[in-house]
Amino acid sequence: MLLTRENDYAIRMMRSMKDGAKHTVKDMCREEEIPEAFAYKILRKLQDAGLVGVERGASGGCYLKKPLEEMDLYDVVTAVDEEPLIMTCLRETCSRNTKAGGCRVHGELVKIQKVLVEELKARRLSDLF
Repeated sequence: MLLTRENDYAIRMMRSMKDGAKHTVKDMCREEEIPEAFAYKILRKLQDAGLVGVERGASGGCYLKKPLEEMDLYDVVTAVDEEPLIMTCLRETCSRNTKAGGCRVHGELVKIQKVLVEELKARRLSDLF
């Protein structure tokens, strides 16, 4: 499955901001055991996706831009990466899917992939945190 460590860290960063207050990256990293080098890169992606805000300066910090009820796991995962795939052949053209009728394995993986996406979209952050 192509849910990455970066996805895991992004979800944990969102969890650390669940109270709606501003949090420093250093505090989030310490609380959620995330390497700071990853955190800044992930934070930028979450900010670009409109999920978090960042204020610089002495009284700055990171905060959620939307209520947890309005965000789901799919939002967080796709903010960091492209759509999560269970196998790379779903992203690329599968060389085995060219025969008449296509690859039966590929066809089944497509069905499972659809369920994965539906489940990620069904999991509101407010239900998890």
